[in-house]
Amino acid sequence: MTDQQRTGRPARRPGPHLRSAAGAALFAAALAAGAAGCSGHSGGGSADQQSAVPDQLAADPLKAVRDAADITGRTGSAHAATELVTESADKKASFSGSGGYDYVKRIGRLEVQVPPGAATTGKIVEVVLPGTVYLQNSGAKVPAGKWVKLDVRQLPDGNLVSSGATDPASAAGALRGVQKAELVGTETVDGTPLHHYRGTLDLAKAADATGGRGGDGLRMGGQTFTVKEVPYDAWLDDQGRLHKVVEVFTFAGVAGSKEAKDQVKVTSTTSLSDYGKPVEAAEPAASDIYQMKPSESPK
Repeated sequence: MTDQQRTGRPARRPGPHLRSAAGAALFAAALAAGAAGCSGHSGGGSADQQSAVPDQLAADPLKAVRDAADITGRTGSAHAATELVTESADKKASFSGSGGYDYVKRIGRLEVQVPPGAATTGKIVEVVLPGTVYLQNSGAKVPAGKWVKLDVRQLPDGNLVSSGATDPASAAGALRGVQKAELVGTETVDGTPLHHYRGTLDLAKAADATGGRGGDGLRMGGQTFTVKEVPYDAWLDDQGRLHKVVEVFTFAGVAGSKEAKDQVKVTSTTSLSDYGKPVEAAEPAASDIYQMKPSESPK
């Protein structure tokens, strides 16, 4: 039984670990390790797709943003910088990370810096595949160097925020559920003209459009977050590739409450670069995965 279960907090709320800024991975590791498969659409393109006519940004804002995940996936890989800021009525915590995602092998790796005052220290290392997340340095009771393996369906937020970052595939995949899109303007970043779009997205629709295990995390977040029309800002280049996306998720810090004072806002920023540059990411060896006992808590 987890600490959350012993204290009576509903299993579908990710609030306690974020409100205390104790480190998002503690929440993830407190749930038992889960099995996972690697099927489903995750934004990558086939070899035929990658050799087809070069992608181009669509004139229609809605189509341009919805297409961004697939177009970005056809680049083969991308390096990423992440920032996740959680804000409640009385607390604020910021997590920053870096890594990348291989869209061909459908695997990514992120290293997330834990803010001061968290229950875990240093950095959290995260390896993600469609439907699966491995976490290293996820809690005091997990031996050093070992990993905890989780099925994202075990996490109320689908791992969109609970490990301190939104992985690049999920951050882009959420855009498949865009319901509103407005072209704000064009901005030049590092010499590249980028088209800035703003609107709202629906995570449940994004999950359906993504499909397979790749949609599981998006579906879980859609069920848990209290604001269903998720605000976003996205920056795309002339090819339609995603360079940056900011998504704002909201959940009830007090289970079941709709009061504004009890809501926790999570602003997730993912920036992509170095398209096609190889990304080093691999599943941990079976011998390095820590199997928690059913009654064991990682804290």
